[in-house]
Amino acid sequence: MSEEKKNSPETGNEERPPEVQENSSGVEIGDTMPLLPLRDLVVFPYMIVPLAVARQNSIRALDEALKENRLIFLVAQHKAEVEDPGRDDLHQLGTVSVIVRMLKTPDGNARILVQGLQRARIREFLQTEPFFSVRLDLVPEEVTQPLTIPLEAMVRTTRETFLRAVQLGKPVSPEVLGVAEGIQDPGRLADIVGSSLDLGMEAAQHILETINPFERLSYVHEILDREVKVLEVQQKIQDQTKEELSRTQKEYYLRQQMKTIQQELGDKNGREEEIQEIRERVKKAGMPAEVREEVNKQLDRLARMHPDAAETATLRTYVEWMLEIPWKKATKDHLDLPAAERILDEDHYDLEKVKERILEYLGVLKLRKEMKGPILCLVGPPGVGKTSLGRSIARAMGREFVRMSLGGVRDEAEIRGHRRTYVGALPGRIIQGMKQAGSRNPVFMLDEIDKLGADFRGDPSSALLEVLDPEQNQSFRDHYLGVPYDLSSVLFIATANLADPIPQALRDRMETIQLSGYTAVEKSRIAVRYLVPRQMERNGISEKNFSLSNGAIDRIIQEYTMEAGVRSLEREIGSVCRKVAKKVAMGKKGRTVVTARNLEKYLGAPRFQGVVREEEARVGVAIGLAWTPVGGDTLNIEVSAVQGKGSLTLTGSLGDVMKESAQAALSYIRSRAKSLGLVPQNILTRDIHVHVPSGATPKDGPSAGVAIASAMISALLGKPPLPAVAMTGEITLTGRVLPIGGLREKLLAAKRAGIKRVVIPARNRADLKEIPSYVTRGVEIMTVSNVDEALEAVFGKDALGKKPKGSAKTGSVRKRTGDAG
Repeated sequence: MSEEKKNSPETGNEERPPEVQENSSGVEIGDTMPLLPLRDLVVFPYMIVPLAVARQNSIRALDEALKENRLIFLVAQHKAEVEDPGRDDLHQLGTVSVIVRMLKTPDGNARILVQGLQRARIREFLQTEPFFSVRLDLVPEEVTQPLTIPLEAMVRTTRETFLRAVQLGKPVSPEVLGVAEGIQDPGRLADIVGSSLDLGMEAAQHILETINPFERLSYVHEILDREVKVLEVQQKIQDQTKEELSRTQKEYYLRQQMKTIQQELGDKNGREEEIQEIRERVKKAGMPAEVREEVNKQLDRLARMHPDAAETATLRTYVEWMLEIPWKKATKDHLDLPAAERILDEDHYDLEKVKERILEYLGVLKLRKEMKGPILCLVGPPGVGKTSLGRSIARAMGREFVRMSLGGVRDEAEIRGHRRTYVGALPGRIIQGMKQAGSRNPVFMLDEIDKLGADFRGDPSSALLEVLDPEQNQSFRDHYLGVPYDLSSVLFIATANLADPIPQALRDRMETIQLSGYTAVEKSRIAVRYLVPRQMERNGISEKNFSLSNGAIDRIIQEYTMEAGVRSLEREIGSVCRKVAKKVAMGKKGRTVVTARNLEKYLGAPRFQGVVREEEARVGVAIGLAWTPVGGDTLNIEVSAVQGKGSLTLTGSLGDVMKESAQAALSYIRSRAKSLGLVPQNILTRDIHVHVPSGATPKDGPSAGVAIASAMISALLGKPPLPAVAMTGEITLTGRVLPIGGLREKLLAAKRAGIKRVVIPARNRADLKEIPSYVTRGVEIMTVSNVDEALEAVFGKDALGKKPKGSAKTGSVRKRTGDAG
């Protein structure tokens, strides 16, 4: 512990100020005595200072001094942080002091009260252990009597400056001030004034080592003069603050009085000034002439109204809305196409169609400077990045981004606003979004547009017709505003999971871009590039703590998620990261490596099978392909044919369209029974039961027609289809196979299920050109135009016996590639 200026034992917790007393002339000072090193403190002659002593060597020095004549030499250390100083760590000049009082505390430390007597310089160290003992040369004070004129002037100036410092608030005890006023000795005055200032160690030691009284007093006066200037500035700041506070309080009081007087007298001068200020804001807002005329008209009404009228607050709110909406303020577009392309690629993997469309828009905007914003509609399953893509587009274009969720909106007023006649009326969410953006050309995202509803309050989708029509939205009228607002510069982006629920009139106004689900390879790349780093950052771990192998990512995709997007994948990765973060927080050292082998320790048993198809084909079972809002999926369509009356039973939560497909398939089979190798009479005496498992899940759509027909024929003939064959396509009563939608999603589902052959309608052949090769790699795709060709692809050539007369050769087109990579 250190020796430093501490509280006196007699004064409790209050710091005792230094005292100045006359040195006793009867004290005899020898040339040898113990030494007490000090840090953060310099003791001057005539000072009385309380000290706390904790170092054992220093306590031994105190004990030695008390045995002799109570004299001890106090000298400051060069560096206060030195805990065990040596002789080179001490200054050479210090102060011989007498121990006035000493008190030892229960913890073994000591508190002393010392009085400085005279300057002295170390001649030699007699010992350093167990305490310092030194031989000294006393430094006598130079006698300056009588005072010279310059010295007397310096003494008077220093006393006056010291008194000025005290008047400005410098904390100095009255005893010190009284002693300073009566001292004529310049050296002693310098010591007293210097000990009363908050000096640093270097300045205090410099005063102590300056022997010449005039030089010492000049140095102290210089420090004192600078301190007075600082105190004067501080006092000036305090006075200004106090004056400003008083003036503010006075103004507030007077304004309140004026307001009360004006209310009593009905004086409107204050309101007129406020309305005039609003008129100036209207001029600067950049409103069109028609809008400015309407606002000024409402201001005239407001000026004529009594302040307490019920409609005053309504008009004021309306005017404030008109001023806060951006009429001319717009952000400058970043028309650097390579930079925009780089930003889009950084934020999202794949999604080439929408990226290309945005770059096309920027390219045209760069050439034409002014153009109407397109209305884009991104349609795709959840989790493929539709919503986050809007933020990336705004960042790439340098525009503000506003998102409005339309899910569950059923009130038309949510879009167009309420008329001002209603209590609590507000603009619609379109105008509110423009105010939030603060510019007239933001990227405005209408999220979940397929979730709009309609009831007795109106049809929100009809209200959006004007908003999402580039030919009409330049004069969009909100019911609250009552004036046209130009939305033609806004880039609207709508998102939906399915395009079918969107009303045809609304869908016709938008440019639809279909976003498909991701393949396992794409999901793996997205996880490595985006999901894993993001979840590591959110959970507070780094590469030093955690590593997730590619094999583990692939296993999460195949066995722990079943989706078209990557939301569930990110949740599972986040779950792994949280468990690792828990270990790190509990003190685990080193790096945790999660691989495919130890993945179950973090996520438990797999939730899904990597391959959902059955390994062996069965009689009466065909594999169909479905397109759902969350991506593609496989359906095992089961058919049972038993003796009966020829009835058809359909189970599995099938929709009307799917039931009609089953009826069409049965009618086709009955009409072509002989060519299929069936006895027509036997079909009429068989009850057909069609069941699609997962009975609690609703299913609908016409694309299962080929699969249902194949399952029926398999059950009636008792022949299984070829293994690992899936099919999709709508059939007619004449046996034609019609095209279907969602081909990419269905092929992805087939690939996930390990299907080796997929039968699709011939009219979907053009769609194959837009499907990446890695989706079809390892899958044989056969295109068919009628049921006969489909049955040949499903059961094999000549597997159903004699072909019907006049039947065409199979027109299947096969697309073969290598093994799945």
